[in-house]
Formats: sequence, structure tokens, C-alpha cells
Amino acid sequence: MRWNKTATTNTTSIGAAGENIAAHYLVQHGLKEVIRNFNCRMGEIDLIMTDQQTLVFVEVKYRKNNHFGGAVAAISNAKQGKLQKTANFYLQKQQLNAYNTQCRFDVVALEGNLNDPMITWIKNAF
Repeated sequence: MRWNKTATTNTTSIGAAGENIAAHYLVQHGLKEVIRNFNCRMGEIDLIMTDQQTLVFVEVKYRKNNHFGGAVAAISNAKQGKLQKTANFYLQKQQLNAYNTQCRFDVVALEGNLNDPMITWIKNAF
């Protein structure tokens, strides 16, 4: 199997575009951006934001159409578990913990053309 650099680059640029749209949308709705693409060996969190005193871990999903369940359906239980482990690692790195830090997990689902996508924001998704 050959590695397709163009496909990888397209996927990366589409992902970055989706994250830009989601971040802009959330800022317009009063959230403040903390960091994008937090990575560790457990996984990645697309956006970390604050909503007043609450730390918000945001998963951004884009689907061109909903033939296979759409963007929201693409977030499996396994993915949710990875996000939770990654968020716990982030909290530890910031010398915080989930017991005394208000946190939630949101999903921003983008569907359709990225120039004008339908945006669904699910607060406290899991």
C-alpha cells in the first residue's frame, strides 16, 4: 500500500478548517480559547476553551453528508473514553483535577459544505 501524501494533507487541512470554524463559532457565543490540538500519548483534544468558570473540552467533527450517520454519530464510546483520559492528563499537567475543576465535554458537529456548514453545538455531550 502506498502512502498518499495528498489525501493526508487534505484531511489535515479540512480538519484545521473545521476547527477554525468551530472555534470562531464558540467565541461568538461567549467562550474563550485556551489551546488547540492538545496532544499526548492518550489522544488529542481539538479545542480547550473556557465558558466563564468552566473548562470546556471540545471535540470537532466534520462530515460532508450524513449518509453514514453524520458527524455526531462518528463519536464512539471508545473515542469518548480517549477524550476523557486525555482531559484528565491535561488537568494533571495544569496541576488541576476533575474533582475541584468545573469541566464539561462539548461536541461541535459540522455538516455540509465547509464554506457554509450546518453547525450543531452539543453542550455537555458526555
